Amino acid sequence: MIISGGENIASSEVERVLYQLPQVVEAAAIGLPDATWGERVTAVVVLRAGTSLTLDQLRAHCEGRLGGFKTPKQLILRDDLPRNPSGKVLKRVLRSELATGATQ
Repeated sequence: MIISGGENIASSEVERVLYQLPQVVEAAAIGLPDATWGERVTAVVVLRAGTSLTLDQLRAHCEGRLGGFKTPKQLILRDDLPRNPSGKVLKRVLRSELATGATQ
């Protein structure tokens, strides 16, 4: 759960919309610290080889599919997402890596 401006945002709802983008192979929606809102919705994605994605393209896709407060405010591109042995994305590890500046 991401809490931004007092609103509860289900990361699974945001991820469902991210996976609709043809460029996205893997996706995770997380909350990163924000001085104004508490947390900002951040999309961490792995792109299909040979494709690209900008924050503006991401926002355009999310408009009408998600409420404005649920739309990712930041896009982070990665080569892979941290996973446990059963394949689940380790969002706690992802948040920790991003908080310390290790984005790859």
